[in-house]
Amino acid sequence: MDVDDEAMRQYVPASFGKQDNSVNVEAQIERCRRKIVDESKPQAAAKDASLDSDKDSDDDDSDDDEDEDEFPVSHELVIKTHDRPVTTITLDPSGTRLVTGSKDSTLKLHDLSALTPTTIRAFKTVDPFETKPSAAAEAHAIHQVVFSPHSGGQFLVITATPQARLFSRDGDMIKEYVKGDMYLRDKLNTKGHTAEVTSAAWHPSNRDRFVTAGTDSTVRIWDVNKSLQQEQVVVHKSRAAGSAGLTRMTAIAWGAAAEGNKSVIASAALDGSLVLWGGEGPYHRPLGEIRDAHVKDTWTSGLDISSDGRLVITRGGDDTIKLWDTRKFKTPVNTTSHPSTSSQYPTSNIKFAPNSASVITGSETGHLHILNPATLRPELLTPVTPGSPLITVNWHPKLNQIFTGSANGQTTILFNPKLSTAGALTILSKAPKKRHLDDDPHFTTDMDPLGMSGEGVEPGGKPGPAPGSFASRHPTVGLTASGRSRDPRRPHIPQTTPFAKSTPDEKYVRENIELSSMRDEDPREALLKYAPKEGEKNVFTGAWEKTQPKAIYKDYDSEDDEPNAKKAKR
Repeated sequence: MDVDDEAMRQYVPASFGKQDNSVNVEAQIERCRRKIVDESKPQAAAKDASLDSDKDSDDDDSDDDEDEDEFPVSHELVIKTHDRPVTTITLDPSGTRLVTGSKDSTLKLHDLSALTPTTIRAFKTVDPFETKPSAAAEAHAIHQVVFSPHSGGQFLVITATPQARLFSRDGDMIKEYVKGDMYLRDKLNTKGHTAEVTSAAWHPSNRDRFVTAGTDSTVRIWDVNKSLQQEQVVVHKSRAAGSAGLTRMTAIAWGAAAEGNKSVIASAALDGSLVLWGGEGPYHRPLGEIRDAHVKDTWTSGLDISSDGRLVITRGGDDTIKLWDTRKFKTPVNTTSHPSTSSQYPTSNIKFAPNSASVITGSETGHLHILNPATLRPELLTPVTPGSPLITVNWHPKLNQIFTGSANGQTTILFNPKLSTAGALTILSKAPKKRHLDDDPHFTTDMDPLGMSGEGVEPGGKPGPAPGSFASRHPTVGLTASGRSRDPRRPHIPQTTPFAKSTPDEKYVRENIELSSMRDEDPREALLKYAPKEGEKNVFTGAWEKTQPKAIYKDYDSEDDEPNAKKAKR
């Protein structure tokens, strides 16, 4: 009888009514705890392996826990985003929208507030080149994706092309900035970059300005709303022998200045130089220049400015990391050895922590390095993707979580439940989504835009509404399978072709072409604006009054005395 009772309980519920389906959040978070936190302290691992119960070991363990809680790296959440290396990661200021770029020429958009532990995936994949049919056969890697720090509504996309692109937070392209004429030798006369753009940065306080650096040896400052020409051009004159005054710009950063309200732009070049410019101009002379900041012909991939504008950190292709002081911009404050991955992954970056108290970067072994900016010594060394190089890092200030991208296409979120907020914790606080029957494509049916059943086939072979369906009962409501309206009174909207996409409309002409508003102006009224009033001096045609004879016309007493019109010729 006992065996039968147990079998019966497996099929019959023990209680009735509404069940409590609350999720155990602490258990879900605990499953994300990382085994190895810090490899820079091997003695700590040995102490954790030992099972000593004396008082001294307890004190050491408590000290290790305090060190572990200093940085948000105690837990991790893995997102398999791309099939090829992840080259760049960016988040909006609120920390809800995550965008990753890869060598597979695609962008992945994630909504962190809508993900669940079983549905961690991108909600949209964007190809930046799908808007151009001519570029369908081309595939360019994504160099950099940068969200605007002032509003989460748009982000810049830098690809291996001369044109920067502006996208909305939903993945729709807003603007494509102009490409310069590559046959002009004077770089100051081109309207845009004439070669590949490598890096970009937003203005720290002005939401309408950003800067780009390219391999055409120029730094260009743009207005977000003007895509046909940049605002300013700064040509980097290389001092290296044999370069003919030109070199490739490898990285750029725009940050607040150490003193005053102005900003500074720091740029690195392939000739090993590091240049500091005034962010608000003038741009004819740099604030400071170091010719041999790194070894010549090595790719300086990482560059960042601290939040107070006093320090600049660089990660060069000569296997070094150097710290610079903007107030004494001559020699590095500190230098440390760090193997470079810029030869294979040119977007390997280095970043200051939000409070500038730490510096983070990746390594070829897949470890995350958290360095002390004063000494550049590792404060924490933790493996993220062992055996796969860690390319890009991002420490979000609001979430207090570290996002990393690796060469195996994996994006990892490092966090600490005691220090972090939202982000990964929001995902783990939700119940796992149960698999629905509709998730299997073999059991789904095609639905029309109104959510009703699909169309059938009429006896004549033409598609038509199925008998008894919603479409058959309401023949003029909704859309057909091809997207056309069933209402015969509604005009048909022509399909948008690639030619129509490239044809400028009235709004585009008015906003992007200068003086285009003159097309709607009456030329006679425009000329009469300059006509002199009574008593005023004629400025434009006053000289003619002295040289031109006065017209003399005959006066007629009545209309009858006026000469008749010429007779028509026979």
